[in-house]
Amino acid sequence: MQEHNPEEGMEKSEVAGLGEICLEDLNPELKTACARAGWPSLVPVQARTIPYLLAGRDVMIQSRTGSGKTGAYLLPIIQKINLAKNVAQALVLVPTRELALQVYRDSQVLAEGTGLKTAVVYGGVGYGPQLEAFRSGAQLVVGTPGRILDHLLKNTLTLDHLRMLIFDEADRMLSMGFYPDMVKIRKYIPTGKIASSMFSATFPPQVIRLAGQFLREPELLSLSGNEVHIAESEHIYYVVPGMRKERSLVRIIEIENPASAIIFCNTKDTVHYLSVVLKRFGYDADELSSDLAQTAREKVMARVRRGALRFLVATDVAARGIDIPDLSHVFQYEPPEDPEAYIHRAGRTGRMGSSGVVISLVAEMERFKIQSIARFYTINMEERSLPGDEELERVVSERITALLEARLRGRDNIQIERMQRFKPLARNLAQSEEELAIITMLLDDYYQQSLHAPPVQPAADDAEAPGPTVQRPKPQRPNKRPRPGKRKEINP
Repeated sequence: MQEHNPEEGMEKSEVAGLGEICLEDLNPELKTACARAGWPSLVPVQARTIPYLLAGRDVMIQSRTGSGKTGAYLLPIIQKINLAKNVAQALVLVPTRELALQVYRDSQVLAEGTGLKTAVVYGGVGYGPQLEAFRSGAQLVVGTPGRILDHLLKNTLTLDHLRMLIFDEADRMLSMGFYPDMVKIRKYIPTGKIASSMFSATFPPQVIRLAGQFLREPELLSLSGNEVHIAESEHIYYVVPGMRKERSLVRIIEIENPASAIIFCNTKDTVHYLSVVLKRFGYDADELSSDLAQTAREKVMARVRRGALRFLVATDVAARGIDIPDLSHVFQYEPPEDPEAYIHRAGRTGRMGSSGVVISLVAEMERFKIQSIARFYTINMEERSLPGDEELERVVSERITALLEARLRGRDNIQIERMQRFKPLARNLAQSEEELAIITMLLDDYYQQSLHAPPVQPAADDAEAPGPTVQRPKPQRPNKRPRPGKRKEINP
């Protein structure tokens, strides 16, 4: 296939201003692809994003799961890849094997009949099919950072001819513990101009820093309005059982894996109880309430100021005036007694132009209360179902697999030789149902250790090659106290 002009099929005025496009503006090949997928029109994320990717501009797109973002980058990839060259020209990094397979299936539908060769790679499975896909000349590679890095280190994958780089669900990639792997992947990216884009539901400071290492002066697209900027925090609430509410919080934390968070409670007793529970579950948590002795309070505050405490459990009064660096999440274990306190709590994250996540846990009787707050302050608040056992097991399994594979990659030849003597034992333990508990215990111990470190840590080689600068959006003004009788609007 001949290379297409990125501006082909679009009005020149639209290209210059990078405005929205519609399906009729696409070239015939992409129109046919949309027809195969059953898309009668482009969804907003596609209409806003495709012009940037076709024009080769670096962009950060704030877009939630299920918004149609996969098509927003697959359509430009199909147009820009040169099918006459059997080399990797586009790389899509995703956080999970499920998303990798979804992107692969979508690419098969959209590119049917074009001859586009796609490889999908992820951990936890054999290397055979992946190696065969590379040998066959895969032009689009979709995979998780850990397994992509494995292939790069083994020279089974080369990115020398890369033209497009996509980060899909970047915030989830960081929460899965892939940050060190992504930093190492950067060394294999060609120094020439690569059109890079990053899709993420939120853009906390950690994601913005990652963008600074891979993207060159990216423009920031939020789908919350016509302005080009990073939107404010994402607001979510879960309706949870009134009993054992702390277990529901643990489930949500396991899924979110926040870099740092404040957990608000309404009473001192609840603060102490929840802090103890989180510590017992292995989390790096501490409490702050007016009952705390001054020396203990100063120790907690010192950890907060250093950014060394991952979870702070506090009442509104105790947390007043506290500013945690790079706060990614605010949890409301209980809805506030005063609706206005919701604004003050939520305002702890999403500062300096970044965005964060505000999660509220409500019992069935409290649902009306949180919905009333959302209506009064014009907050777009999403209700989600509590994660089930299967989802929790899947997320935790993928996360610990990524961490262990990264640790294995760091071993030298002597260490690998040394560990071989335990292979027969490991094989025997895995085959015995009774002794399987030993492996389970070791995995749990290792995972608990990981809970005491933020999912985004500075890599040792971060300073070697400073990444491209990110044009941060102007800081948003902090929420002011609303005057009586006047509603305050929030554009989450």
